[in-house]
Amino acid sequence: MAETGAGTSTSTGTEPGTSTDAGAAGEAAREAVVEAAFGRLDLDAKARLLGGRDMWSLHPLPEIGLAPLVMSDGPVGVRGVRWTADDPSVALPSPTALAAAWDPALARRAGRLLAQEARRKGVHVLLAPTVNLHRSPLGGRHFEAYSEDPLLTGAIGTGYVLGVQDGGVGTTVKHFVANDAETDRFTVDNRVAPRPLRELYLAPFEAIVKNARPWGIMTAYNQVNGVTMTEHHELVNEVLRGEWGFDGFNVSDWMAARSTAGALRGGLDVAMPGPATVYGEALAAAVRAGEVAESAVDTAVRRVLRLAARVGALEGAPPAVTAPPAPIDGAALARELAHRGFVLLRNEAGVRDEAAARKSAGNPARTGDPVRDFAGDPVRDPAGSPVRNAPPVLPLAPGTTVALSGAAARDARVLGGGSAQVFPDHVVSPLDGLAAALPEGALTYAVGADPTDEPAPADKGFALRARCRDAAGNLLGEGSLPTGQVQWIGGDLPDGVTHEALASVEVVGTFTPRETGAHAFGTRGLGAFVLTVAGETVFDGVQAMGSETDPFEAFFGSPVVRAEVPLTAGETVEISLLHTLDKQFAAPLPAVAFSLVHLGPRRDPDELIAEAVEAARAADTAVVVVATTERVESEGFDRTDLALPGRQDDLVRAVAAANPNTVVVVNAGSPVEMPWREDVAAILLTWFPGQEGGAALADVLTGAEEPGGRLPTTWPAVLADAPVTAVVPVGGELDYAEGPFIGHRAWDRSGRTSAYAFGHGLGYTTWSYDSLVTGPETATVRITNTGDRPGRETVQVYLAPAPSSGTPERPARVLAGFASVGAGPGETVETSIALSRRAFEIWDEEKGDWTFVPGAYEVRAAHSLDDVRLTAVLEID
Repeated sequence: MAETGAGTSTSTGTEPGTSTDAGAAGEAAREAVVEAAFGRLDLDAKARLLGGRDMWSLHPLPEIGLAPLVMSDGPVGVRGVRWTADDPSVALPSPTALAAAWDPALARRAGRLLAQEARRKGVHVLLAPTVNLHRSPLGGRHFEAYSEDPLLTGAIGTGYVLGVQDGGVGTTVKHFVANDAETDRFTVDNRVAPRPLRELYLAPFEAIVKNARPWGIMTAYNQVNGVTMTEHHELVNEVLRGEWGFDGFNVSDWMAARSTAGALRGGLDVAMPGPATVYGEALAAAVRAGEVAESAVDTAVRRVLRLAARVGALEGAPPAVTAPPAPIDGAALARELAHRGFVLLRNEAGVRDEAAARKSAGNPARTGDPVRDFAGDPVRDPAGSPVRNAPPVLPLAPGTTVALSGAAARDARVLGGGSAQVFPDHVVSPLDGLAAALPEGALTYAVGADPTDEPAPADKGFALRARCRDAAGNLLGEGSLPTGQVQWIGGDLPDGVTHEALASVEVVGTFTPRETGAHAFGTRGLGAFVLTVAGETVFDGVQAMGSETDPFEAFFGSPVVRAEVPLTAGETVEISLLHTLDKQFAAPLPAVAFSLVHLGPRRDPDELIAEAVEAARAADTAVVVVATTERVESEGFDRTDLALPGRQDDLVRAVAAANPNTVVVVNAGSPVEMPWREDVAAILLTWFPGQEGGAALADVLTGAEEPGGRLPTTWPAVLADAPVTAVVPVGGELDYAEGPFIGHRAWDRSGRTSAYAFGHGLGYTTWSYDSLVTGPETATVRITNTGDRPGRETVQVYLAPAPSSGTPERPARVLAGFASVGAGPGETVETSIALSRRAFEIWDEEKGDWTFVPGAYEVRAAHSLDDVRLTAVLEID
C-alpha cells in the first residue's frame, strides 16, 4: 500500500536533464572514498570537523581533500554566506503558498531552482524545508511551514527535497521535532503523547525520509517530553535512523546544542554555528576523559564525509549529481509559483443592481440564470424583465476601471520575517503589476489604510551604504544596503572588515521623500547612536535592552522614534546613522545588527479611507490589498490574535459599501480574521507571494492565469472558534492536550464551522466529478472540465472510517491522497490517486507500533473537505 498518498498528473521521479549516479555503484564508490579519507584523520581533526568553523561552514581538511561544507538558509531563496544585496537572490513565494498549490511536482521544480541558486552562491546544503505543522493559527512562523496536515506536508516536502537534491545540493529537513510555535522555543518542553507524536508531528519527516532520502535533518531547540532534541537518543537514533533508515547528517539548529556528551549520545553530528561549539576541542577532550566513546565520534564523522561526497566537496568521490538539471528562469518560475498558490476564497457577482442584490444563497449560480426571491419567483426589473445572474467579479472584464487601495498594494510584503529573508534584485508590487497590465487611465491608487504606525527599516526613497571603521576612525570597508537594516552575522561583513577590528558602522546616504510632511526617523538596536538628518543631529544617545524574551528579539531591539523632521516630497536630503559598537551589548555569536528606521507622515486615518472610498465609487471595480506586518508574523514570536493591524478592516468595509464589486487581496502568510468577508464580492489570498507577486496578481485578476491554490490550513472566522490555540508554555511546558486532533481533524471533532475549510479554493472554470472507483491502495477519479477555459483541479480523497468498538477515537475523516490535474474546456481526465496506508492505521501506544484497522471506510472524492462530489464504500479485511 502506498506511503505518500499524493498522486499527481506529472511524474515526480528523476526527470530528463538530471544526471545522477544514485544507484549502488555510485554509493559504493563514494563510501570507498569516505573510508579512505576517514582513515587519515586523528581525533582532533575528527572533533574539529563536527563543530562549525564559522556561521555557515564547517572546517576544511585539506589533508584529505575536504573543502569547507557551506550551509545557507533557503526556504524561499538562497541567502548565501553573506546577507547582502550585492549578491541578490531569487525570492519565491512562502512555503504556505507552495503547499497551497497541492502539487509535489511543482515543489520539485522550486527545489531545482533553489539548487541552481545554491550552486551559484557556492552553497552545498540548504537549511530547509520546514515541515513542522500548523498546530495553532497563532504560530508566528507558520508562513515558513507548509500545512496543518501531515500527509500534505510530507508530500510537498518530499517534492522540495527531491528537487534540491536533483541539483546536487543537500537539504536539512527541519525542525525535528514538535517545533510548532515560537514562544520560549529555546527552552520549552513540548509534552506530546506517543500517538499524536507518531500520527502527526513525526509523520512528515518519516514520509520525506522514506520517499526522498534527504541528506540532512536539523534538530530543534525545544525539548520533547523532557529531553532536548539535540540530545534525544530515542527519536534520533532509534526512530529516525533505526526505524526509518535515515543515513544523512544531523545538524543542530543554530546555538541549540548544549552538552558535548549529551549531544553526541543523542545522535547529533554537527553543532552549529562556530567557532565556539560544544564539539571541536571540547569533544576531543571528552573522548580523552572517557566521557564519550571515540566510536560515536567516528560514526558522526563518516556521516559528514558522506554528505561532502554527495555534494562534491570531497576530493576523489563522485558526487551524487554529475550534471545538474537544465537552467531555470527564476523570475518566470517565481511568477508561476505565485499564481499556482493563490487561493480564491470567494467570487460573487457584485453588480450595482438593487434587484440583483436581493438574490438568496440558494439561487442558481450560473451566469444568465434568473435571479429568484425567497419564494422562488423570478426577480424583475422596473420594465418587468427577469433580472439575470451576473458573472462573478473575477476575472475582470476587459475595459474595467480599477480603484486600488491599501498600503501593501504599493509596498508589498513578499517575504516573511526572520532567517528566511533574502534580497531579490527586484520586487513587483500589486501597484506595479496592475499598472503594467491595465490600459492607461484604467487604474487609480489611494493608500486607504496603513497596517502599521511603527517605524520600519528605511526603504522606499532611501539610497544607503554602510561604512565600517576601526577604533582609530580608519575606514575598513563599506557595502551597499537595500534598506536601513544592518544584519551581519558571522562572515556577512563587507570586504576588508573583521569583527575584531570593527568599532563603528555608519549608515550614510540620501532620502527623497514621496510625501510632504513630518517624517519620523529612529533606531532599532542596542548601543550608542548618532542620527543626522539634513545636516542636523537629531539624536545622540544610547538604546538599552528592552523586555523581549526571545534572544534574537532582545538582540535586535525594538524600533524607537528619535525625531520628526518636516520634509518636502521630491526634495532629497542627506542622512546618517552612526552606531558605535559596545561589548556590553554583544550578541552570543559574532554579529552586528541595528537599523535606521523611518515612518512617513501620519495623515488622519479617516481622510485616507475617504479618499479610497471616493476612488472606489468612481471605478467599476475596487481592489483592496490588506496585509500583516513583520511585527505580526515573523520568526521569534507567536501571534496574540488574528486581527489585521491598523484600520484595514474599516477600509474594506467602507470601500465595499461604496462599490459592490470589491475584491480584497489578502497578503498574509497564515490565517487572519476577515469580519467583512460576506460583504465583498471576492477574496483572493496571495500569501507572501515572492518577488513576482504583483505580476502574478495582475495575471489572475485579469484572467490571464487561474488562481490555482487550495487552502493547506483551515481558516477560522474568529480566533475563538479555533479548536486548538495554545502556544504559551505553563511552567516551562506546553501540553499538546488535544492529542491527534489538530487542523481539520480538530474542527470535525469540535463540531464548529470554519470560515473556509481545509482544501477550499475556487477557480475560473467548473468541474464535474464523473466516477470514483476505489480499492485499498488507489482511488481512480474521472473528472470533466465543464467550463469554457482551461483549468486545473485539485482532486482530494478523504477516508471516513465507520465507528469501531474497541478502537481509540479516530478523526472523522483524514486526507488519504490527492492529485493536481489539468484539462482543457470539455476535456475529461482520469487520475489514479495512491491511498496512504497510514489513513487506515493508528499508533497503538501499548504495543508501540502501527495497527491496521479493518472495517468499512467511506472514500470521498472532493473538491475540498466540505465539498464532497463522489463517495464509495470500501470494506477492508
